[in-house]
Amino acid sequence: MRISRMSAVPILVLLISWGVAAAVEEAADDPVIVIETRATALAEKLQGRQDYYSANNHELYGLVRNILLPGFDVDYASKLVLGRAHWTAASVAQRSAFNDAFYDFLVRTYSKGLIGFDQSDMSIEPQARYSKDNRKALVSTSVMLESGDAVGINYALRKTEAGWKMYDVRIDGVSYIQNYRSQFDAEISALGIDAVIERLEAESSATDSAGDAA
Repeated sequence: MRISRMSAVPILVLLISWGVAAAVEEAADDPVIVIETRATALAEKLQGRQDYYSANNHELYGLVRNILLPGFDVDYASKLVLGRAHWTAASVAQRSAFNDAFYDFLVRTYSKGLIGFDQSDMSIEPQARYSKDNRKALVSTSVMLESGDAVGINYALRKTEAGWKMYDVRIDGVSYIQNYRSQFDAEISALGIDAVIERLEAESSATDSAGDAA
């Protein structure tokens, strides 16, 4: 199976399709091709196995984690989500714990949604928009839903020593970084970062338990 720039992929496949490093190593200097190729690789792994992974959540989480982690800039995304003040105030141990808890939370959140989405038409703009220093890029895509509505999904990436890595997703102009930053800012200010870490860990554990029960 091969997915071209006008192709069928589920929205949430796009959200977690960044880490198939071997498949995109030779294209790592082009953020558009990185997204296109990794979406293809993940779709190939999931094709025809949705029912299996739906019944085996831990294997689904492992698949998503193994695919996502190498291409997702967890440290940078976590720093942006916490914001300068909370990041600076946190200890090294707290930063590491937040990175792990937040990433684990995202893996489980997106894994659940992935199974339930049918494929929809997607188009990718052929050229990324780069920052003035060419260290960041924004890749624009449009996904046509079954309802006939088009959803704009933009991917923010930055150039690292390991190539282009994604750190933000903006759906119809709404940034997940900004969304979670607003959520966590009030919570951390009121309860402290350790409380947020504990909540994220508890939610991940509850998701695991629900999956085991199913």
